[in-house]
Amino acid sequence: MFTPATDPSGALVEQVDLAPLRQGPLDGLKFTVKDNIDLAGYKTSYGSPAWRDAHPAPIHNALCVDQLLGAGARCVGKVVADEFTYSLDGESFYFGTPRNAKAPDRVPGGSSSGSAASVANGLADFSLCTDAGGSIRVPASLCGLWGMRPSLHRISEAGVLPFQPSVSTVGVLADRFDVLNAAMRVLLNSPTLPVSSPRRILLLHDALEIADCAVRDQAGVALQRIAANIGTTIETIRFSEIVGEPCELNDCNLNGLRDLQTAEFQSTVGNWIEASKPQLGFTFSMAYEHVQKFERIAALDNMARCERLFRQINAFVAADTVICFPTTPKIAPFKGSLNTLKAVMDFYDPTMTITAFAGVARLPEVAAPLLTVEGCPVGLSFVAGHYQDEFLLNAVREMVG
Repeated sequence: MFTPATDPSGALVEQVDLAPLRQGPLDGLKFTVKDNIDLAGYKTSYGSPAWRDAHPAPIHNALCVDQLLGAGARCVGKVVADEFTYSLDGESFYFGTPRNAKAPDRVPGGSSSGSAASVANGLADFSLCTDAGGSIRVPASLCGLWGMRPSLHRISEAGVLPFQPSVSTVGVLADRFDVLNAAMRVLLNSPTLPVSSPRRILLLHDALEIADCAVRDQAGVALQRIAANIGTTIETIRFSEIVGEPCELNDCNLNGLRDLQTAEFQSTVGNWIEASKPQLGFTFSMAYEHVQKFERIAALDNMARCERLFRQINAFVAADTVICFPTTPKIAPFKGSLNTLKAVMDFYDPTMTITAFAGVARLPEVAAPLLTVEGCPVGLSFVAGHYQDEFLLNAVREMVG
């Protein structure tokens, strides 16, 4: 087994070997844990050496870790997270940039960068990680993996470091759909009851318009194949039709989730940073300047807007409906290329316009590695209604085959 010093993927923070607690549906599978999730006896860094050194090692595993160990899986490592998990690119000032196995000269995506690299480079079958603004879905897309962000708070977050509680959730990155499905069903405590098939598949046209032309074209090819697989027609819909009022998809991000996330980050991590004055990485420091200057009153109206969008979207999404769109609008940027504010925003703004849709509506989303552009992977995402996680997993199995 690789150690952090010899790990060619750059994913490992610490090698561990936690044996299964008992046999179960995950027998024989290995998993890693993002370094914002507690493992008993191991310090949790949160992507920051200063945080790691200022906090004691936990006595207990995060409950979601015990769920996996109790289902027969073996934990083999703690893996790199972006600093305070406040990033989507996967380039850590302190821990380096984990290797994107499908595109080694490009970033792996974040903040679950080590999770993606550990799976894509063969260290583990799946990784336990977290997602708020896209931290599972973006690495899944850029590294050619399966990833799932479940419905908000379907999975216990006890032992997961505080981040953005109105948005953040625990999920999984995996190398195969059957592994993703098995791990997620353990975490969801899913019943073994039959689940209905998808009757209506909608393509979110606003997200398709945001995507680069090549991504758009490949998404069209993949969706034609899916339609043929299940013998149905894929309908196109606009975001304004879903919410029932003149509204842009980017309202989920710019006029909704972004301010709520910033205010919550001030309260969860910002308080500690202001009190402790730790050394901060260069990229995070730029982002944190915005957090420091943010006027919290701006979040109040957007909290109400997020709640309204949640209700409108979920009133529209029937129990037998799946909505699909490109997971990210672009392929992975080259390593080191996100070194100016313009370059950062050119990547972040369109990406978060898409990822904020499931975030604000608290929807389960599966990112599937179905597209290839310029030799690089891109995901195709599928979402279902709030708490329709099992239906979504079943639907993806039927659609992708």
